[in-house]
This record gives sequence, C-alpha cells and structure tokens, in this order.
Amino acid sequence: QVQLVESGGGLVQAGGSLRLSCVASGRTFSSYNLGWFRQAPGKEREFVAAINWNGGRITYADSVKGRFIISRDNAKNTVYLQMNSLKPEDTAVYYCAGGGSSRVTSTLAYDYWGRGTQVTVSS
Repeated sequence: QVQLVESGGGLVQAGGSLRLSCVASGRTFSSYNLGWFRQAPGKEREFVAAINWNGGRITYADSVKGRFIISRDNAKNTVYLQMNSLKPEDTAVYYCAGGGSSRVTSTLAYDYWGRGTQVTVSS
C-alpha cells in the first residue's frame, strides 16, 4: 500500500512559479512510475507529467512542455513538479499518482492517488 500527500499549491500571478511536492509512504515507492495530473472545475482529469522509477524516462503533456519539470528523489520518497511561466489555464487541482503500468499518460495506469493540491494562477 502506498499513500501520497501533495503540497506546495497556492495562488500565483501569471508568469510566476510554484514547486509541488508529493511525499509517499510505503516501501515500494522506488519501483513505481509517478505521475502528475490536474483537474479544473467542470473538466476531466488530465495528464501533466510522468517519470519512471529511476528518472530515466520522462513524459510531458504538450501543454506544459518547456515550462514544467518533473523529478523524483527515491531516498526521500518524494516526487516534484516545478512549474514555471504559469498561465491562468494552469489553474486546477493537481494530483500525484503512483502505478506500475507503462501507459503513464492514462489515469488507468495508476493505482494510488493523493488528495490533490490547489493551484490558482491569476491574470
């Protein structure tokens, strides 16, 4: 069993930056792919970024490519999402997720989810 807890969300002006963190409990953290998803009001949850178990494979949604950076520290059981050049359309609840499937852009690939952290970008 893995539990995930996100932090780092908040209110920021457009063009600003935030760094989200997700701390995991459980011994098998280092073996999981980890992903970040987001969900805006009235919209479906969408993929943002994913990183495989050793950081050797990273995938980004086109909408965040070049602005967001995902990383992980297995020694700290933590995955990060550095968000730069934020836009109002990045406003959403951000969730981290862990799973073993290689279909990392799909919510179905993840077995464990955090409760989310709110990110609001003002124009």
